[in-house]
Amino acid sequence: MTDHVLTVPVDMAGERLDKVIAVLLGLSRGRVKEIIEEGFATIEGVPVRSGGRAAPGTLISVNVPVIDESLAPDPSVDFDVVHEDADIIVVDKPVGLVVHPGSGRSMGTLANGLLDRFPDLEGVGQEGRWGIVHRLDRDTSGLLVVARTQPSYDALVEMMRERSITRRYLAGVAGAFTNTTGTIDAPIARDPSNPTRMNVERSGREALTHYRRLAQWTDRDVTLLSVALETGRTHQIRVHMRAIGRPILGDSAYGRRGVIGDPGRPWLHARQLSFDHPTQDVRVDLVSRLPADLTASLDTLGVPDIGVRNDIDGIAI
Repeated sequence: MTDHVLTVPVDMAGERLDKVIAVLLGLSRGRVKEIIEEGFATIEGVPVRSGGRAAPGTLISVNVPVIDESLAPDPSVDFDVVHEDADIIVVDKPVGLVVHPGSGRSMGTLANGLLDRFPDLEGVGQEGRWGIVHRLDRDTSGLLVVARTQPSYDALVEMMRERSITRRYLAGVAGAFTNTTGTIDAPIARDPSNPTRMNVERSGREALTHYRRLAQWTDRDVTLLSVALETGRTHQIRVHMRAIGRPILGDSAYGRRGVIGDPGRPWLHARQLSFDHPTQDVRVDLVSRLPADLTASLDTLGVPDIGVRNDIDGIAI
């Protein structure tokens, strides 16, 4: 158990207690619901009710059960490896696969599958996500690098910090662009009204996203972009595209659903990964082919009136 004593701030007076706890501890509402149902949240010894309301200055005692972060191998996890050597692994992650355990999920993640296929990952990096250097959202497909040794992990983490790893995505967005390139420079923080989502907030962490228009269907109000991340904030592309009024197609949290070309998930693919190998004097430069659902989306959209998409895998991004 991890014990917390929370003071309800003035600006949250009258809010539901489960929301207050979620925001102040940075937990999901689902996780807080479990904590309350187990009786681990109290006010003056009385268990909190989810629907109860908060008075400013109220002290809430919360005991958060520690989640077992031990990682078990899982041979059922399906994923492709596009590069493998003694120091690194590059995975082409399929859509729908969670990268590492969390929020009550302990099996069926990429981290579980990696440990089954590469047992030597155990002890590299962070417990519960051995070898994982960065992550992709569950419904984002594409390339992800994994460190196979601790020196490689340290080197790759430092490259991420120094922004020397190039990560480019293909993104389908709602809306047209009159400009061919652009940069979104807007800080991102957790949404105070919904701790499971992120938002552009003045008090947030620096976030830089560069984009280039590849193709546009003006009559469909859809654009295909090449997007490069300079920082790696949670949901960065999705939040930034919404912020400029060009939300990701198929994104139920931040974007637009049900329009022509909607693939049924966020139209986002981690297309290219390029970095200096952590132990060899070579440049690793890999490109992932577009998955079938996104190819079908482009087929539905047809021929663009700006740019090209006839052979998207021939486009340099």
